[in-house]
Amino acid sequence: MIENMYKAQAAADWRAAAGADPADQELAERVYTSRLIGQNPDLLMHGGGNTSVKLERPDLFGEMRPVLHVKGSGWDLDTIEAPGLPGVWQEPLLKLRALDKLSDEDMVNYQRSSLLNSASPNPSVETLLHAFLPHKYVDHTHATPFLILADLPNAEEICREIFGDRLGIVPYIMPGFSLAKAAADVYDANPDVEGLLLLKHGHFAFGATAQESYDKIVQHTNEVADYLGLTELTPIGERLPANGLEMLPVLRGVIAEVTADRDGAMPVFDLRNGPATHAFMARGDVDALAARGMASPDHVLRTKGWPLVLKQADLTDRESIKAKVEAFAVDYRAYFDRQAPQAAEPKTMLTPDPKHAWIEGIGVLGIGVNAKAAAASADLAEQNIRVRAVAEDAGGFYPIGEKDMFDCEYWSLEQAKLGKGTPPPFQGRVVMVTGGAGAIGLATAKAFAAKGANVVLVDRDQEALDAALSQLGRWHAACALDITQADAADTAMAAAVAAFGGLDILVSNAGTATGGALVELEDDAFRAAFELNFFAHKAFATAAAKLMQDQGRGGQILFNISKQAVNPGRNLGAYGTPKAATMFLMRQLALELAGSGIRVNGVNADKIRSGLLTDAFIKERAAARGVSEEVYMGGNLLGREVEAHHVAEGFVNLALMERTTGHVITVDGGNTEAELR
Repeated sequence: MIENMYKAQAAADWRAAAGADPADQELAERVYTSRLIGQNPDLLMHGGGNTSVKLERPDLFGEMRPVLHVKGSGWDLDTIEAPGLPGVWQEPLLKLRALDKLSDEDMVNYQRSSLLNSASPNPSVETLLHAFLPHKYVDHTHATPFLILADLPNAEEICREIFGDRLGIVPYIMPGFSLAKAAADVYDANPDVEGLLLLKHGHFAFGATAQESYDKIVQHTNEVADYLGLTELTPIGERLPANGLEMLPVLRGVIAEVTADRDGAMPVFDLRNGPATHAFMARGDVDALAARGMASPDHVLRTKGWPLVLKQADLTDRESIKAKVEAFAVDYRAYFDRQAPQAAEPKTMLTPDPKHAWIEGIGVLGIGVNAKAAAASADLAEQNIRVRAVAEDAGGFYPIGEKDMFDCEYWSLEQAKLGKGTPPPFQGRVVMVTGGAGAIGLATAKAFAAKGANVVLVDRDQEALDAALSQLGRWHAACALDITQADAADTAMAAAVAAFGGLDILVSNAGTATGGALVELEDDAFRAAFELNFFAHKAFATAAAKLMQDQGRGGQILFNISKQAVNPGRNLGAYGTPKAATMFLMRQLALELAGSGIRVNGVNADKIRSGLLTDAFIKERAAARGVSEEVYMGGNLLGREVEAHHVAEGFVNLALMERTTGHVITVDGGNTEAELR
């Protein structure tokens, strides 16, 4: 059952923070209740709903005019802010109801021309539905219980049994002008209704206050849940520790092999594997349910119309997995060829790759161009298996048909977006950074993340990793371990597979400097220096290479070497010697892995504020030499301090050099004695 989370004090706090303008206060409470809806995945997820409030604001001449604030494109209700509810002059919108038809393109243009602020995002495609309803507050959700109800073959009959005449029932029409008119007509036929059931789509509720509208959303949803016997809803997003995920990197590589060009990115995965997921996969009607379509029309934009289904017998080897992915692509092209000729305008086929998978014994897999997209797909996939199971057992799961599904997936407004945006260079790439909580490691992680990568940080200290992740932001992962331990590399690779499905780039960065003259250094200390500064690099590089070979799409290994590898420093032999061995390791692996398309390169840096080179140490060394800290740190040809972000830029630039392997670049401000040639 859905818990009502409205708190009067919280609503008052939102209003107070908005200032003295009553309209701004109303909008603030609208933001508050919108977030309450958006933060409950069993009410809606990922753009699958919208909210609005009708206010009055002055125009340029000071005349008060009615305004509709409605969710804008690109905003999610769980994190929405006031700018995410752009204001639209309401009077021009109401005039549209007199039209017999209106294209989506003309509707969007007209709505934009009615914005109070031309810089605002596009108002929702369901703006007119909100406008045509007279209530001050309107909420639209895709709640799990309502999706079950909406997709039943006798949904109208059951809706009447639950609600009587309290809900209006709207037949399925694709979102836009026609749906808005139809919903308004249903409302006009009975203005006493508390809300609307949109068959095969979702639920609307409304009220005079934000609380009243939100209360009805929760109340109606719980009435449906109670009828269906859904006393407890399994949380969306269950990720449990799992074994047997070795097939995920293979699947990742195969999907790209079948549907992308040679250098195209592999997809990113998000695995959900709670008990409810496995219970669903054990049903005898999984294949039939997979072919039925998605629970709500907007889901197909993130999930496509059906999952890739893999049984245990399909997971035996790469060729078996590839055959299933190829069959999916063939089916998808056939679907396009059936439906595209019937469309009103020419359509451009989307890539024929799956966007979610049901894998027996493994779980449900979200598949996307990055971790955010994969998570959205996984969320919707989880919700869909719940809807399908309950609906099928309650009378049958019958969502929209193939033509309607195609019309949604190939909606003209979505088609218009194709080719207009350039993805960031590392979109779809998973990057692992060892020593990821340190100065150079975190700077490197930030540099890759800024260009679209999803990052796995590896370091010993969990608290330091947590702090690093808080700076890095969402959609990244961490693995706390000692990289010198025997199984550390395999554990880290498994963490990357569990988090994102595989690995594209390893930045083998972790290390520390052991000081002391070699003739005085104990063998144990020297061996320990080699464990961290050479053997850990070797272990991670070879484990990463094997994972990349499983994917079959190449990859990159980048080493943080050091100028010490070519320019020894006094009393730093225990650091420079393993670093020199690491540079040879880089060259050897470049030779051995080139045939697998794996590039191996390195960065030689010098005198970075990290590790032993703390602020206190710098101050001490500068004083001992009788120079300022600036002069000490800028002791290079350029006379400028080299900082961690400069080293990070070196790693990123190497990763972008697609035809370079076996190369070391120097990031030291200029040191003639450390030059390689």
